[in-house]
Amino acid sequence: MADSVLIEGLVVETVVGVYDWERDVTQALVVDLEMAWDNRIPGASDDVADALDYALVSERTARCLKDLKPQLLEHGAEVLAKMLQVEFGVSWLRLTLRKPGAVPAARSVGVCIERPALKGAR
Repeated sequence: MADSVLIEGLVVETVVGVYDWERDVTQALVVDLEMAWDNRIPGASDDVADALDYALVSERTARCLKDLKPQLLEHGAEVLAKMLQVEFGVSWLRLTLRKPGAVPAARSVGVCIERPALKGAR
């Protein structure tokens, strides 16, 4: 399937990092998601109940990262990807998790992961 739902540039303020000082402050993480979703059904029905609720996905993504308080971006990405696949039935996803300002000479650093369908997903 080539259809997908995108969420780009979702900013989440959370505790993230491995250094002691990082565990005492919140920092911004930026999340980009591309999630496989059959858009033919909501495209035909024009009914939000048939669509992937990107507002709810965004809210749940923020809550997951805020509750997790990951040390590593890799861990945050893995936990977030699995949660999205399980809770929303997303069959495939590409997730980019960035930490702006982590390296002074770079706009941001981050990880990008791609995960195939879990058993029982759409």
